[in-house]
Amino acid sequence: MDTEPVPTNDVHPDLRRVARITPRTLVTPRTLPLMRALSPLMGRLRGTGAPDGVEVITLGSGAGVRLFRPVHVAGGATEPTPALLWIHGGGYVIGTAQQDDALCRGFSSRLGITVASVDYRLAPQHPYPAPLEDCYSALTWLAGLPTVDRERVAIGGASAGGGLAAALALLARDRGSSGQGVTPVFQLLVYPMLDDRSSTTANNPNYRLWNPRSNRFGWTAYLGDADPQVAVPARRDDLSGLPPAWIGVGTHDLFHDEDLAYAERLISAGVPCQVEVVPGAFHGFDMWASKLPVSRRFFDSQCEVLRAALAPVG
Repeated sequence: MDTEPVPTNDVHPDLRRVARITPRTLVTPRTLPLMRALSPLMGRLRGTGAPDGVEVITLGSGAGVRLFRPVHVAGGATEPTPALLWIHGGGYVIGTAQQDDALCRGFSSRLGITVASVDYRLAPQHPYPAPLEDCYSALTWLAGLPTVDRERVAIGGASAGGGLAAALALLARDRGSSGQGVTPVFQLLVYPMLDDRSSTTANNPNYRLWNPRSNRFGWTAYLGDADPQVAVPARRDDLSGLPPAWIGVGTHDLFHDEDLAYAERLISAGVPCQVEVVPGAFHGFDMWASKLPVSRRFFDSQCEVLRAALAPVG
Protein backbone atom coordinates (compact mmCIF):
# COMPACT_ATOMS: atom_id res chain seq x y z
CA MET A 1 0.00 0.00 0.00
CA ASP A 2 1.49 3.34 -1.12
CA THR A 3 0.90 6.51 0.86
CA GLU A 4 2.23 10.02 0.83
CA PRO A 5 3.68 11.53 4.01
CA VAL A 6 0.98 12.20 6.59
CA PRO A 7 0.18 15.94 6.75
CA THR A 8 0.99 17.82 9.94
CA ASN A 9 -2.67 18.72 10.29
CA ASP A 10 -5.50 16.55 9.08
CA VAL A 11 -5.89 17.98 5.56
CA HIS A 12 -3.25 17.32 2.91
CA PRO A 13 -0.96 20.38 2.68
CA ASP A 14 -1.72 20.90 -1.02
CA LEU A 15 -5.45 20.87 -0.34
CA ARG A 16 -5.78 23.01 2.79
CA ARG A 17 -6.72 26.19 0.98
CA VAL A 18 -9.04 24.63 -1.59
CA ALA A 19 -10.77 22.47 1.03
CA ARG A 20 -12.07 25.62 2.71
CA ILE A 21 -14.08 26.58 -0.37
CA THR A 22 -15.08 23.11 -1.57
CA PRO A 23 -18.76 22.24 -0.97
CA ARG A 24 -19.49 19.43 1.45
CA THR A 25 -21.95 17.96 -1.04
CA LEU A 26 -23.11 18.68 -4.57
CA VAL A 27 -25.97 16.30 -5.31
CA THR A 28 -29.30 15.93 -3.54
CA PRO A 29 -32.76 15.30 -4.99
CA ARG A 30 -33.34 19.06 -4.87
CA THR A 31 -30.09 20.07 -6.58
CA LEU A 32 -30.13 17.32 -9.23
CA PRO A 33 -31.69 19.43 -12.04
CA LEU A 34 -29.22 22.26 -11.43
CA MET A 35 -26.23 19.93 -11.31
CA ARG A 36 -27.29 18.30 -14.57
CA ALA A 37 -27.58 21.72 -16.18
CA LEU A 38 -24.06 22.57 -14.99
CA SER A 39 -22.49 19.24 -16.04
CA PRO A 40 -21.18 20.57 -19.40
CA LEU A 41 -19.12 23.10 -17.44
CA MET A 42 -17.40 20.49 -15.29
CA GLY A 43 -14.76 19.81 -17.93
CA ARG A 44 -13.27 23.22 -17.23
CA LEU A 45 -12.14 21.92 -13.85
CA ARG A 46 -9.98 19.35 -15.67
CA GLY A 47 -8.46 21.62 -18.26
CA THR A 48 -9.31 24.06 -21.00
CA GLY A 49 -12.27 22.34 -22.65
CA ALA A 50 -12.63 19.84 -25.46
CA PRO A 51 -9.29 18.72 -26.91
CA ASP A 52 -8.67 18.71 -30.62
CA GLY A 53 -9.45 15.52 -32.49
CA VAL A 54 -12.09 14.01 -30.21
CA GLU A 55 -14.54 11.84 -32.16
CA VAL A 56 -18.14 11.83 -30.92
CA ILE A 57 -19.92 8.58 -31.75
CA THR A 58 -23.32 7.06 -31.01
CA LEU A 59 -23.23 3.28 -30.86
CA GLY A 60 -25.92 0.98 -32.15
CA SER A 61 -26.93 0.35 -28.54
CA GLY A 62 -27.63 4.07 -28.12
CA ALA A 63 -24.68 4.67 -25.79
CA GLY A 64 -22.46 7.62 -26.59
CA VAL A 65 -18.68 7.47 -26.87
CA ARG A 66 -16.03 10.15 -27.08
CA LEU A 67 -12.98 8.62 -28.75
CA PHE A 68 -9.40 9.81 -28.33
CA ARG A 69 -6.79 8.31 -30.62
CA PRO A 70 -3.04 8.74 -30.07
CA VAL A 71 -1.42 11.08 -32.56
CA HIS A 72 0.44 8.35 -34.44
CA VAL A 73 -2.79 6.41 -34.97
CA ALA A 74 -4.69 9.48 -36.06
CA GLY A 75 -1.88 10.04 -38.56
CA GLY A 76 -2.39 6.67 -40.19
CA ALA A 77 -0.28 4.15 -38.24
CA THR A 78 -1.15 0.51 -38.83
CA GLU A 79 -0.18 -1.13 -35.51
CA PRO A 80 -3.13 -1.62 -33.15
CA THR A 81 -2.74 0.18 -29.84
CA PRO A 82 -3.74 -0.74 -26.29
CA ALA A 83 -6.94 0.94 -25.14
CA LEU A 84 -8.73 2.25 -22.06
CA LEU A 85 -12.49 2.40 -21.62
CA TRP A 86 -13.07 5.33 -19.27
CA ILE A 87 -16.31 5.83 -17.28
CA HIS A 88 -17.10 9.25 -15.81
CA GLY A 89 -18.29 9.88 -12.28
CA GLY A 90 -21.33 11.63 -10.88
CA GLY A 91 -22.95 9.38 -8.32
CA TYR A 92 -24.82 7.48 -11.06
CA VAL A 93 -27.13 10.50 -11.44
CA ILE A 94 -25.12 13.33 -13.04
CA GLY A 95 -22.14 13.87 -15.32
CA THR A 96 -21.20 13.48 -18.96
CA ALA A 97 -18.28 11.96 -20.80
CA GLN A 98 -17.30 15.44 -21.94
CA GLN A 99 -16.38 16.49 -18.40
CA ASP A 100 -13.33 14.19 -18.61
CA ASP A 101 -12.10 15.24 -22.07
CA ALA A 102 -8.83 16.71 -20.82
CA LEU A 103 -8.19 13.68 -18.60
CA CYS A 104 -8.83 11.21 -21.43
CA ARG A 105 -6.64 13.16 -23.84
CA GLY A 106 -3.96 13.09 -21.14
CA PHE A 107 -4.13 9.29 -20.91
CA SER A 108 -4.08 8.94 -24.69
CA SER A 109 -1.21 11.31 -25.40
CA ARG A 110 1.01 10.27 -22.53
CA LEU A 111 0.56 6.51 -22.98
CA GLY A 112 0.03 6.35 -26.74
CA ILE A 113 -3.26 4.49 -26.30
CA THR A 114 -6.79 4.76 -27.61
CA VAL A 115 -9.27 6.01 -25.01
CA ALA A 116 -13.05 5.73 -25.25
CA SER A 117 -15.11 7.70 -22.74
CA VAL A 118 -18.68 6.46 -22.27
CA ASP A 119 -21.81 8.59 -22.11
CA TYR A 120 -24.00 6.12 -20.27
CA ARG A 121 -27.63 6.62 -19.30
CA LEU A 122 -28.20 8.13 -15.87
CA ALA A 123 -30.37 7.13 -12.94
CA PRO A 124 -33.03 7.51 -11.69
CA GLN A 125 -34.56 7.66 -15.16
CA HIS A 126 -32.38 4.73 -16.20
CA PRO A 127 -31.54 2.52 -13.20
CA TYR A 128 -29.47 -0.66 -13.14
CA PRO A 129 -28.69 -2.43 -15.42
CA ALA A 130 -29.04 0.26 -18.12
CA PRO A 131 -25.86 2.26 -17.28
CA LEU A 132 -23.81 -0.93 -16.94
CA GLU A 133 -25.10 -2.33 -20.23
CA ASP A 134 -24.14 0.93 -21.93
CA CYS A 135 -20.60 0.48 -20.60
CA TYR A 136 -20.50 -3.13 -21.76
CA SER A 137 -21.61 -2.21 -25.27
CA ALA A 138 -18.90 0.47 -25.39
CA LEU A 139 -16.31 -2.05 -24.20
CA THR A 140 -17.15 -4.59 -26.89
CA TRP A 141 -17.23 -1.85 -29.52
CA LEU A 142 -13.84 -0.49 -28.44
CA ALA A 143 -12.23 -3.94 -28.43
CA GLY A 144 -13.55 -4.52 -31.94
CA LEU A 145 -11.91 -1.47 -33.49
CA PRO A 146 -9.22 -2.47 -36.03
CA THR A 147 -6.86 0.10 -34.47
CA VAL A 148 -7.17 -1.49 -31.01
CA ASP A 149 -5.38 -4.55 -29.65
CA ARG A 150 -8.32 -6.40 -28.04
CA GLU A 151 -5.89 -8.36 -25.86
CA ARG A 152 -4.75 -5.13 -24.18
CA VAL A 153 -7.90 -3.27 -23.16
CA ALA A 154 -8.20 -1.79 -19.67
CA ILE A 155 -11.29 -0.38 -17.98
CA GLY A 156 -11.39 2.45 -15.50
CA GLY A 157 -13.39 5.23 -13.98
CA ALA A 158 -13.73 7.65 -11.09
CA SER A 159 -16.29 7.60 -8.27
CA ALA A 160 -19.51 6.13 -9.72
CA GLY A 161 -17.49 5.51 -12.89
CA GLY A 162 -15.10 3.44 -10.80
CA GLY A 163 -18.06 1.53 -9.39
CA LEU A 164 -19.32 0.88 -12.91
CA ALA A 165 -15.82 -0.23 -13.96
CA ALA A 166 -15.75 -2.73 -11.09
CA ALA A 167 -19.22 -3.96 -12.01
CA LEU A 168 -18.15 -4.15 -15.65
CA ALA A 169 -15.17 -6.33 -14.73
CA LEU A 170 -17.58 -8.71 -13.01
CA LEU A 171 -20.00 -8.67 -15.95
CA ALA A 172 -17.22 -9.25 -18.48
CA ARG A 173 -15.91 -12.15 -16.39
CA ASP A 174 -19.34 -13.74 -16.16
CA ARG A 175 -20.14 -13.32 -19.85
CA GLY A 176 -16.65 -14.31 -20.90
CA SER A 177 -16.88 -17.69 -19.20
CA SER A 178 -18.58 -18.98 -22.36
CA GLY A 179 -15.55 -18.06 -24.43
CA GLN A 180 -17.18 -15.01 -25.96
CA GLY A 181 -17.01 -11.33 -25.13
CA VAL A 182 -14.09 -9.16 -24.07
CA THR A 183 -11.72 -9.83 -21.18
CA PRO A 184 -10.22 -6.59 -19.81
CA VAL A 185 -6.63 -6.87 -18.65
CA PHE A 186 -6.80 -4.24 -15.89
CA GLN A 187 -9.17 -2.20 -13.73
CA LEU A 188 -8.24 1.37 -12.81
CA LEU A 189 -10.56 2.28 -9.94
CA VAL A 190 -10.29 5.90 -8.83
CA TYR A 191 -12.01 6.37 -5.45
CA PRO A 192 -14.70 3.96 -6.69
CA MET A 193 -18.29 3.96 -5.43
CA LEU A 194 -18.58 0.27 -4.57
CA ASP A 195 -20.88 -0.30 -1.61
CA ASP A 196 -24.36 1.08 -0.99
CA ARG A 197 -24.06 0.19 2.69
CA SER A 198 -21.66 3.09 3.29
CA SER A 199 -24.72 5.37 3.07
CA THR A 200 -25.26 4.59 6.76
CA THR A 201 -21.81 5.93 7.68
CA ALA A 202 -21.84 8.86 10.08
CA ASN A 203 -21.15 12.18 8.41
CA ASN A 204 -17.61 13.55 8.74
CA PRO A 205 -16.81 17.29 8.62
CA ASN A 206 -13.83 16.47 6.39
CA TYR A 207 -16.02 15.05 3.62
CA ARG A 208 -16.24 17.20 0.51
CA LEU A 209 -18.39 16.93 -2.64
CA TRP A 210 -19.99 13.63 -1.58
CA ASN A 211 -21.43 12.69 1.81
CA PRO A 212 -23.67 9.89 3.15
CA ARG A 213 -26.85 11.75 2.19
CA SER A 214 -25.73 12.10 -1.42
CA ASN A 215 -24.54 8.51 -1.39
CA ARG A 216 -27.93 7.25 -0.25
CA PHE A 217 -29.65 9.23 -3.01
CA GLY A 218 -27.23 8.04 -5.69
CA TRP A 219 -27.47 4.38 -4.77
CA THR A 220 -31.25 4.47 -4.36
CA ALA A 221 -31.59 6.06 -7.79
CA TYR A 222 -29.21 3.58 -9.43
CA LEU A 223 -30.52 0.40 -7.85
CA GLY A 224 -34.24 0.99 -8.37
CA ASP A 225 -35.81 -2.43 -7.86
CA ALA A 226 -32.57 -4.35 -8.50
CA ASP A 227 -31.15 -6.91 -6.10
CA PRO A 228 -28.16 -5.25 -4.36
CA GLN A 229 -26.48 -8.65 -4.03
CA VAL A 230 -26.18 -8.68 -7.82
CA ALA A 231 -25.90 -5.00 -8.71
CA VAL A 232 -23.46 -3.76 -6.02
CA PRO A 233 -19.83 -4.84 -6.60
CA ALA A 234 -18.93 -4.95 -2.88
CA ARG A 235 -21.86 -7.30 -2.19
CA ARG A 236 -20.77 -9.89 -4.74
CA ASP A 237 -19.56 -13.09 -3.11
CA ASP A 238 -17.10 -14.24 -5.77
CA LEU A 239 -14.37 -11.82 -6.87
CA SER A 240 -12.09 -14.49 -8.32
CA GLY A 241 -10.99 -14.40 -11.93
CA LEU A 242 -11.11 -10.62 -12.24
CA PRO A 243 -8.34 -8.58 -13.90
CA PRO A 244 -5.65 -6.99 -11.72
CA ALA A 245 -6.67 -3.68 -10.19
CA TRP A 246 -5.39 -0.37 -8.89
CA ILE A 247 -7.48 1.51 -6.32
CA GLY A 248 -6.67 5.09 -5.34
CA VAL A 249 -8.51 6.99 -2.62
CA GLY A 250 -7.99 9.72 -0.03
CA THR A 251 -8.39 9.32 3.71
CA HIS A 252 -11.07 12.05 3.79
CA ASP A 253 -13.18 10.25 1.22
CA LEU A 254 -16.46 8.60 2.22
CA PHE A 255 -15.38 5.64 0.06
CA HIS A 256 -12.03 5.14 1.81
CA ASP A 257 -13.07 2.23 4.01
CA GLU A 258 -15.15 0.41 1.40
CA ASP A 259 -12.38 0.78 -1.19
CA LEU A 260 -9.73 -0.70 1.08
CA ALA A 261 -12.10 -3.49 2.09
CA TYR A 262 -12.74 -4.28 -1.59
CA ALA A 263 -9.01 -4.30 -2.27
CA GLU A 264 -8.48 -6.79 0.55
CA ARG A 265 -11.22 -9.01 -0.85
CA LEU A 266 -9.69 -8.89 -4.33
CA ILE A 267 -6.32 -9.94 -2.95
CA SER A 268 -7.93 -12.72 -0.90
CA ALA A 269 -9.59 -13.94 -4.10
CA GLY A 270 -6.22 -14.12 -5.85
CA VAL A 271 -6.60 -10.87 -7.81
CA PRO A 272 -3.53 -8.60 -7.68
CA CYS A 273 -4.54 -5.18 -6.38
CA GLN A 274 -2.35 -2.15 -5.76
CA VAL A 275 -3.73 0.45 -3.37
CA GLU A 276 -2.69 4.09 -3.21
CA VAL A 277 -3.99 6.08 -0.25
CA VAL A 278 -3.59 9.87 -0.27
CA PRO A 279 -3.63 11.18 3.32
CA GLY A 280 -5.88 14.15 3.90
CA ALA A 281 -7.43 14.07 0.42
CA PHE A 282 -11.18 14.43 -0.04
CA HIS A 283 -13.43 12.85 -2.68
CA GLY A 284 -12.78 14.13 -6.19
CA PHE A 285 -9.83 16.26 -5.10
CA ASP A 286 -7.98 15.71 -8.36
CA MET A 287 -11.01 16.82 -10.39
CA TRP A 288 -11.73 19.79 -8.18
CA ALA A 289 -8.10 20.98 -8.14
CA SER A 290 -6.40 19.22 -11.03
CA LYS A 291 -3.32 21.44 -11.22
CA LEU A 292 -2.15 20.99 -7.63
CA PRO A 293 0.95 18.81 -7.10
CA VAL A 294 -0.97 16.16 -5.17
CA SER A 295 -3.42 15.82 -8.06
CA ARG A 296 -0.67 15.62 -10.64
CA ARG A 297 1.10 12.90 -8.68
CA PHE A 298 -2.17 11.01 -8.43
CA PHE A 299 -2.55 11.13 -12.22
CA ASP A 300 1.10 10.13 -12.68
CA SER A 301 0.46 7.03 -10.57
CA GLN A 302 -2.48 6.07 -12.74
CA CYS A 303 -0.40 6.47 -15.90
CA GLU A 304 2.41 4.36 -14.44
CA VAL A 305 0.16 1.43 -13.56
CA LEU A 306 -1.65 1.62 -16.89
CA ARG A 307 1.64 1.68 -18.79
CA ALA A 308 2.77 -1.48 -17.03
CA ALA A 309 -0.59 -3.22 -17.40
CA LEU A 310 -0.87 -2.45 -21.12
CA ALA A 311 2.73 -3.26 -22.01
CA PRO A 312 3.26 -5.93 -24.70
CA VAL A 313 3.41 -9.45 -23.34
CA GLY A 314 6.68 -11.30 -23.78
